[in-house]
Amino acid sequence: MLGNDLRPGKNRLHIGCAVYPQAHRVIDNRAVVHPAAELADDVTVGPFSVIEEDVTIGPGTAIDSHVIVRSGSRIGRDNHIYSFASIGEDPQFAGYQGEPTRLEIGDTNVIREYVTLNRGSSSPRGTGVTKVGSNNFLMAYSHIAHDSVLGDHIIFANGASLAGHVEVGDYAILGGFTLIHQFCRVGRHSLTGIGTVCLQDVAPYLIVSGNPAKTYGINFRGLRRREFSEDAIAQLRKVYRQRFRPSNGNGVPGAEPEDAAQQKNCKEVDTLLQFLSQSERGVTR
Repeated sequence: MLGNDLRPGKNRLHIGCAVYPQAHRVIDNRAVVHPAAELADDVTVGPFSVIEEDVTIGPGTAIDSHVIVRSGSRIGRDNHIYSFASIGEDPQFAGYQGEPTRLEIGDTNVIREYVTLNRGSSSPRGTGVTKVGSNNFLMAYSHIAHDSVLGDHIIFANGASLAGHVEVGDYAILGGFTLIHQFCRVGRHSLTGIGTVCLQDVAPYLIVSGNPAKTYGINFRGLRRREFSEDAIAQLRKVYRQRFRPSNGNGVPGAEPEDAAQQKNCKEVDTLLQFLSQSERGVTR
């Protein structure tokens, strides 16, 4: 029987293979899977995919055709990796000399066509591990470079790319062709516009856009969609005006003596202020 439905949670159909229920592993006879690779009993692997040794793939994960998964990759459960994705390739770091490094992917991620996920590096500031959390949606041609760390529930639109050592917080959304400079941080619940070029950190809860990136206020729509309280949004807006759009006339962001909202024990404000205080590259204004 012919077919190519590899979506997690469904019976898996493969070109050139019999149809099996979800509880059975299906590896297309044209795929290459190293005997030492550890695949859960119901993992599916499509034709012409390559799974190297020292790879672990959890239950329910579906790997379409023409995917390569390199040694050092750890993939959780119920992920769907689409055709031509490159998983766990060597870091694009000039000093890399083949040292064993890792890529760790959580659960229930969607990784679309031609996405590239590199392992960690042995650079002086490298951790040796690139990490992707759970419930993320990485659209076609996205790139995650060495030593980067992604949280959960993140969306990368087509062509969004991270340089090395970038951190992306939960629920962040990167617009198409967004570029993030190495060692930057992208805060939780933030949003970047299409073609944004970020040379500094992107603060939580904010919208940034442009080349170079500039802030355009609070991500109101995203926060309301995720059921943030109106009080929390109002307090974030106050702090944004004080820290990013000061009205004291001297043009120095953050020059006002006190954040009024900080007195109200707002955890979102605490998150924002802590992020600002810990920035090493500076924050996009």
